[in-house]
Amino acid sequence: MYISTMSMERLTHEQMGNLLFSNIEDDHKSGDCIFVVGSSKALQYRLPKAVELYKQGRAGKILFSGGVKWNGSEFTEAEELKTEAISLGVPEQDILTESLSVHTLENVLASLLVLDREFHLHNIQRLLVVTTSYHMRRLHLTLRTYMPEWISFTLCPAEDDNTNVDNWFQSEIGIKRVRNESAKLIRYVSQGALRDEDIHIDKME
Repeated sequence: MYISTMSMERLTHEQMGNLLFSNIEDDHKSGDCIFVVGSSKALQYRLPKAVELYKQGRAGKILFSGGVKWNGSEFTEAEELKTEAISLGVPEQDILTESLSVHTLENVLASLLVLDREFHLHNIQRLLVVTTSYHMRRLHLTLRTYMPEWISFTLCPAEDDNTNVDNWFQSEIGIKRVRNESAKLIRYVSQGALRDEDIHIDKME
């Protein structure tokens, strides 16, 4: 079913779960850069995943994207992620930052210039994408909509404690996040802000 034909009011919990989580998995390919978008809990969940990928040699650079300053911090998401990555052993010269964006679309758009200055966009073949699993579908569609079409993406979800494929339906916060994320995805596709995609939200018999 194409996302543009979905009605939020009619989706079951199982269908919402399939909309966000189906086929969101790491294909284990290497790339040119690890792309990490910020959040209030990015240090806790997304950073360790990015550092793990880097130390595995899957990519030689990490780009941290995010300009929000959380909880009165004087530093942006990207700046805090960079500082912590260095403390975890990632060399500073292998870290790129983008500190202007305040939401997912801006993460992608503002990072284009950073990537172009570092690699030249025509040289980039693949990005390793790091965000939480419930946010990955929207980030992936945003990348596919606004990034050059020759760039491929390997999805490397970073699981949080209560909003992954196995447990989101077991807590109020997980259900709320999945419902809100599903609604955003359907709305943005319907508006034309994101490309449409055919997703099997019902199990095949």
